[in-house]
Amino acid sequence: MSGRIFLSSPDVTDAEELALVRAIRSGWVAPLGPEVDAFEAELAAYCGRRHAVALSSGTAALHLGLLVLGVGPGDLVATSTMTFAATINAITYTGAEPVLVDCDESGNMDPVLLAKAFSDKVTGGRPVRAVVPVDLLGKVVDHARIGTVAAEYNVPVLSDAAESLGAVRDGLSSAAYGLAAAVSFNGNKIMTTSGGGAVLTDDAAIAERVRYLATQARQPVVHYEHVDIGYNYRLSNILAALGRPQLARLDGMIERRRQHRYWYRELFADVAGVTVFGEPSGVDGGRTRDNFWLTSVLIDPAEAGFTSEDLRLALADDDIEARPLWKPMHLQPVFADARTVVNGTSERLFAAGLSLPSGSVLGDEEFARINLAVTSFLRGLRATA
Repeated sequence: MSGRIFLSSPDVTDAEELALVRAIRSGWVAPLGPEVDAFEAELAAYCGRRHAVALSSGTAALHLGLLVLGVGPGDLVATSTMTFAATINAITYTGAEPVLVDCDESGNMDPVLLAKAFSDKVTGGRPVRAVVPVDLLGKVVDHARIGTVAAEYNVPVLSDAAESLGAVRDGLSSAAYGLAAAVSFNGNKIMTTSGGGAVLTDDAAIAERVRYLATQARQPVVHYEHVDIGYNYRLSNILAALGRPQLARLDGMIERRRQHRYWYRELFADVAGVTVFGEPSGVDGGRTRDNFWLTSVLIDPAEAGFTSEDLRLALADDDIEARPLWKPMHLQPVFADARTVVNGTSERLFAAGLSLPSGSVLGDEEFARINLAVTSFLRGLRATA
């Protein structure tokens, strides 16, 4: 068996090929078109929201979501430090500054620390205009508590659900939370449009404003007239066609990834100091569950006798991709001067965590290779102990 085993490869079938051919033959090769309209309607229905606006990336969705919520130069935005850089980049695009808030043991924003982010000691008296909590690795944040804090300060929530499409909390879709939510269809997500994203909201005015800004802020006149700065952020008709069968297959792809998590729990069940990050069966009778985008393990070197980096390198020797959890944004050189409310939890998870191959395309041969690589690594440790 050979070939690289990737962390999260796209899962495409004949259905996606047929959809792409249909879109091309329709003549709608230019941006927008009937596939975009249909995809937006289907996505909104899936997420339990009234409106969806399909865009070129999840980053674009965050950027426009912030702009529509009124975020601009001189403002502060409270967000998760345990995230990918796109979240913070989108905040800086608006001219605002991030306030980086640490996580709890779930990896998601700690509501207690969020409350501290509004203190004058942190803000210097400047206004916090929005809260952007991030669903880490597909686990939905505690929106009840986050929302309570935000409401106390009359600040809107833009949910960064880029990693969590298909996950639920308290029976609601991850993208159903916040005044608006941003999702991603990047190539490494469970479902993909190659590149793409969307803003979801129940507010018609927000959806219309996002559409307007995403199409270069063109005025509805025959000639080109502009009174606002706009962006070229809309999703193409062809990529929307790809997304429609992907969305139809999303629940099945999530179920396969859930089974992968059970497999990893069994693989590491008897390995001291190693725990699987995330519960495969969910809680509340399944009313709260993540989407199993990535299965990760947390490794305690003192108990396990090895580090997450040791395991990563052992897997890399067999051309198996594994990746640390997100390096917290307050540790990134580009954001070294950002305002922070941190307690060390994200740093500890980053040091201990390793994400493992989780794609729904993985089969028995790939898992046999992963099993052999892990067991050989552990056997070698015992032999030298």
